[in-house]
Amino acid sequence: MPRPHLATVVGGGPNGLAAGIALAQQGVQVTVLEAADTVGGGARTAELTLPGLRHDVCSAIHPLGVSSPFLRSLELEKYGLNWLYPEIGLAHPLDDEPTALLYRSLDTTADGLGEDGRRWRQVFGPVARHFDSIADHILGPMIRVPRHPFLLASFGMRAAPPAALLARAFSGERAKALFGGCAAHAFRPLEKPGTAAVGTMLAVSGHTHGWPVAEGGTQAITDAMTGLLEELGGTIVTGTTVRSRADLPESDITMFDTSPGGFADIVGSDLPRRQRRAMRRWKHGPAAYKLDLAVRGPIPWRDPEIGRAGTVHLGGTFAEVALSEREITAGRMPERPFVLLGQQYVADPSRSAGDLNPVWAYAQVPHAYDGDATDAILDQIERFAPGFRDRIVATHVTSPAGYEAYNRNYVGGDISNGENTLRQLILRPSLATYDTGIAGMYLCSAATPPGAGVHGMCGYHAARRALRHLDETG
Repeated sequence: MPRPHLATVVGGGPNGLAAGIALAQQGVQVTVLEAADTVGGGARTAELTLPGLRHDVCSAIHPLGVSSPFLRSLELEKYGLNWLYPEIGLAHPLDDEPTALLYRSLDTTADGLGEDGRRWRQVFGPVARHFDSIADHILGPMIRVPRHPFLLASFGMRAAPPAALLARAFSGERAKALFGGCAAHAFRPLEKPGTAAVGTMLAVSGHTHGWPVAEGGTQAITDAMTGLLEELGGTIVTGTTVRSRADLPESDITMFDTSPGGFADIVGSDLPRRQRRAMRRWKHGPAAYKLDLAVRGPIPWRDPEIGRAGTVHLGGTFAEVALSEREITAGRMPERPFVLLGQQYVADPSRSAGDLNPVWAYAQVPHAYDGDATDAILDQIERFAPGFRDRIVATHVTSPAGYEAYNRNYVGGDISNGENTLRQLILRPSLATYDTGIAGMYLCSAATPPGAGVHGMCGYHAARRALRHLDETG
């Protein structure tokens, strides 16, 4: 009997685990090496403020996780993962108009957008109806032959322009702001090409599969993936930092759930010059500055409907959100930053303790920002929820430097593992996508297609590339 192929995965984030699972499913013997004491990367949950309150450390809301073709194929519910859905996926409050609300139902959403309801259906309805048919292509390398070219073209017409251009399809502020807040997840000026892709994908994913949370915390996704990998015969070794190739065991293939620069540091001069330049010139983008808050009772939103939403975008009008994105990209801290707020306890009361609720909120700030954004975040919340400060019982701050210390892939506090410029969206970080220039070594982190998010698709596609290498070399 020939020995099984051996694979080492460096980094136990969602993509590293996904790569390990995809390889183990094909009979490859997988060992995951994780520097921290637990696996999970950006998919961890901890008691950051007070005992009994469960806060998601980084990723918290999962429209792409529940939409991911790979994660859906794993049936992680058998390993304890349970998706919970708030009544309203997303709320975007405005000062002078009713709150814009994103429901799983496209029609219910459109009905709440007044004069723009018909246009919302026209823009997002055709893609939502066929999203599952093209999700594998959207959540993968951009340069490849599509299985559904006409359906993908329909998405591309909406995704390719700047978000600011697509927003012109709407005449009212509610629809513009709702779409703009989704597009702002790109951490890019909304006037830049490709930013509409992020907004379209999140809106359509919300209409197709919703914006759920994982019961008990995002850690449940990690735990389910870990359970499956171990059932498939995989081994996970924590507390092990890989600093050079000398730290790697003998393997037929090695997967790196690391930043491009982190990979280059490990392999050093073994990396061909051209690939070394590609890895070293990988540019990291704006950062996250996060507050985890223990709050007594519900958030006192001026509009009670917001209290039914799992996610809240705090940025005001489309123009305000666009200004904030331009500022952070230029390295300036906005007076009113775009803030993402999660009240996961709305769908998942297990996160709370008595009348204390965990609130998750981060502002988009400049790369490696070393100031204090606490008041700016609280001001944005208080703007739409007067009296909120009075309900705060405890606070935990994660600055950009804190995020980098927590996860070396988050360079300068960039939780996306790379700036979403058009060049990097296409190349990520080279035309070879997951290949590194060293035979048998592959990059599988969020720096590869399709980018950031707890969806596992980076690891899945990288593993498929590695499996082709094994077939080619025997």
